[in-house]
Amino acid sequence: MARDSIPTSRVARTAKVGRLAAGQAIRQAGTRAANVTRDDDGKRAALERRHIEAAEQIVTALGTMKGAAMKIGQVLSFLDVGLVPPEYQEEFQKKLAKLRDAAPTVTFKDMKKVIESQLGEPVKDVFDQFDEEPVAAASIGQVYRARLRDDGREVAVKVQYPGVAAAVRADMQNLGMILRLAKRIAPGMDPQAIGKEIRDRIEEELDYELEAQNQRTLARIFRGHPFIVVPDVVTSLSREKVMVAEFVHGIGFEELKSYPQEERDQIGEILFRFYFGCLYRHHQFSGDPHPGNSMLLGDHPADPRMAFFDFGLFKRMPTGSVELEMQVQRAVIAGDAETVMRVGAETGFFPEPEKFNSGKVLEHFRAATAWYTEDRYIELTPEYATQVLIDMSDPRSEYFGQMRHENAPPDHIFGRRMEVLTLAVISQLHARGNFHRIAREWLYGDEPETELGRQEAEFYARAGGAPART
Repeated sequence: MARDSIPTSRVARTAKVGRLAAGQAIRQAGTRAANVTRDDDGKRAALERRHIEAAEQIVTALGTMKGAAMKIGQVLSFLDVGLVPPEYQEEFQKKLAKLRDAAPTVTFKDMKKVIESQLGEPVKDVFDQFDEEPVAAASIGQVYRARLRDDGREVAVKVQYPGVAAAVRADMQNLGMILRLAKRIAPGMDPQAIGKEIRDRIEEELDYELEAQNQRTLARIFRGHPFIVVPDVVTSLSREKVMVAEFVHGIGFEELKSYPQEERDQIGEILFRFYFGCLYRHHQFSGDPHPGNSMLLGDHPADPRMAFFDFGLFKRMPTGSVELEMQVQRAVIAGDAETVMRVGAETGFFPEPEKFNSGKVLEHFRAATAWYTEDRYIELTPEYATQVLIDMSDPRSEYFGQMRHENAPPDHIFGRRMEVLTLAVISQLHARGNFHRIAREWLYGDEPETELGRQEAEFYARAGGAPART
């Protein structure tokens, strides 16, 4: 795709999305009218067809967009979990995969102009070597491998596509229409709250200087960690549309899926400790636990280490919000429905508490978090992740009648998104473990029971006790 083919106008895309949303609304109304004469099985089948159509129309609408649409498509496509029935999932995933892989193809000549305009000097004066073939493509940019002229360091140079920022901002104007389509599937969602959260996070993701700041923060927190590596940023060469960081060599996720079970279990534990630990220990975390955003380093085969990167989609949470999250989790573990309801009512999660059955609420929370709130050894699989996602947000869930009355705060939405995406990644490895015992380390201050946990505890003890939160 040439530079001038990255559209920035909202008009044509708005018309397309608007027609899709209107058509779906008409069909949904038709379903409700026809349901008057249908039996229960017929009603479920008709509603299911409408949900499939709505999901397909969301994909179609996203396909008319660029930038942010590609980002949303990536998030949905890698999950391998579905909001559509199993018999339709393969076809649906293929359509989403096309979105994921449809990043713009921009010539290096155009990308070079971005680099030089941002750095203020020719590429050859900054880099001794620069591979013009990108090593990775992202939804809003590409990553190149290069070597610095001044000190010879090998670096990754992330460059934003020319014109993509304007295209993303135009997509964000259409987000409300996309969310109205999604509301056909999940009527309990709050499009305004979710829309604001998405807009805020993706607007931040357009600024690579903010991403560099996020990565520097985590690199500082995890410097010297026994199995978590966050590459250092070259601050002097990072700008709004260009970011330079240490290049890491490693093994990609697809290859890891074929590793022996014991090694996959360790990788699963590292992923869990990094993504959940960032939130619950440090109160700031990546919102994009994507398989492409980590790799296993090959330098110490006997002591696995993983590198993590891509911190454009990032969230910082107030200490009070994190404490409330953990208070609810501890209540779920203890079977304390009263505390779950009280905290939910106080935070606005249950705007009309009288509409909720406390026992059913507890069951729902347990279903969504059992993989780390129940004390058991478990193998996480794509099928299990699918069921958790259904229990959390899908009309097929037995808890959906209550969910439609919930009003999840934005902080909660982002935290749950991180959790379910982390589960989805780990489940692709079919990793096993007692994730509850790991979570107890930050929930209750328990001593670690795994070797990785003991190594991490020693790291935090050396770092001065309480983990950094800023």
